[in-house]
Amino acid sequence: MRHPALIPLSRDHRHALALALRCRKQALGQLKPLGQEGLRERAREARDFFSLHLATHFHAEEAGLFPMMESLAAESAPLIGRLKQEHERLRSLVAAMEASEGLGKLLFEFGDLLEGHVRREERELFPLFETRIGESEADAIGHRIKALLAGHG
Repeated sequence: MRHPALIPLSRDHRHALALALRCRKQALGQLKPLGQEGLRERAREARDFFSLHLATHFHAEEAGLFPMMESLAAESAPLIGRLKQEHERLRSLVAAMEASEGLGKLLFEFGDLLEGHVRREERELFPLFETRIGESEADAIGHRIKALLAGHG
């Protein structure tokens, strides 16, 4: 069971994993509509999901979770560095989806990276949080994450 401070992020992760799968399947021609129409439709879905959910989610992690984790659990720094780089790559992939060229490759890479990123957070970062962060600090981080996700920070 996830620590309550992390549940809002984990909830977003479930939706992100479903999108990642659809992006990869679309890129491989396994979802209808096929061809350019399907690729454009999926790219639009990925851009919309990013702007409505992931951008805020990334901000909550970068401004609320990551700094506190690095401060309270120094061993998390290399992992957090990698996660920040993945955030930047995901942002650039979404921006590149504005073009209509190479959408299949972009969607596959986006889906593949997004899935790996979510799994890294769920399987590595969150367990580290749950074992290394004290309850009062975890509660403070949880309140900060909720505020950032709500757009108040």
